[in-house]
Amino acid sequence: MKVFVIGANGNVGRLIATKLADRGDEVVAGIRKPEQAAFFEDRDIKTAHFDLLGRPEEMGVTLDEFDAVVFTAGSGGKTGDDMTLLIDLDGAVKSMQAAEIAGIKRYVLVSALFAEDRNRWSDSIRPYYAAKFYADEWLRYRTNLDYTIIEPGALTFEDGTGKIDTTGVEGGSVARDDVASTVVAALNEPATIKKTVPLITGDTPIETALKNA
Repeated sequence: MKVFVIGANGNVGRLIATKLADRGDEVVAGIRKPEQAAFFEDRDIKTAHFDLLGRPEEMGVTLDEFDAVVFTAGSGGKTGDDMTLLIDLDGAVKSMQAAEIAGIKRYVLVSALFAEDRNRWSDSIRPYYAAKFYADEWLRYRTNLDYTIIEPGALTFEDGTGKIDTTGVEGGSVARDDVASTVVAALNEPATIKKTVPLITGDTPIETALKNA
């Protein structure tokens, strides 16, 4: 599978790109700055400039001939709410439009646990949750993509366990490594198409959990 990873230079993005390459997929890491290329070049992973502030038509040219897109980009905690709006919401939507322009069907979006429930949003990052809410809604109801929305709980830097819980009712945390492994596994799991998958650390092997998502 030929996969384009948007937001590849983030902590989860790097793991996703690396795991895809290790699995034997043809992966291209979307980056914004030339200096971000070194990490991927050291791992024989191709890179391409990808600007989420650009136009969908420009993005669509870059995505031409890919089989799938993974979106794991975020403006980060050091930027203001304006960039959260422009990257986490509008950037995500434009990448969906670009995927459709390029004729891509498979699209996996990394969102956030409880994004669809305003009553569960953390007050300290409500703009982030709002961006995720509306980007998710656009993907579900305004595209024809074969999407999967992955909703991880609080992210940790712990070692991955390879086991998850996809109920997520009570909330919880999950290792970034397991988020990446779940995204990679979901790309090839038909049971996850048109599904939203909550994700926290659990007791079920990732591939088994996704088959029952």
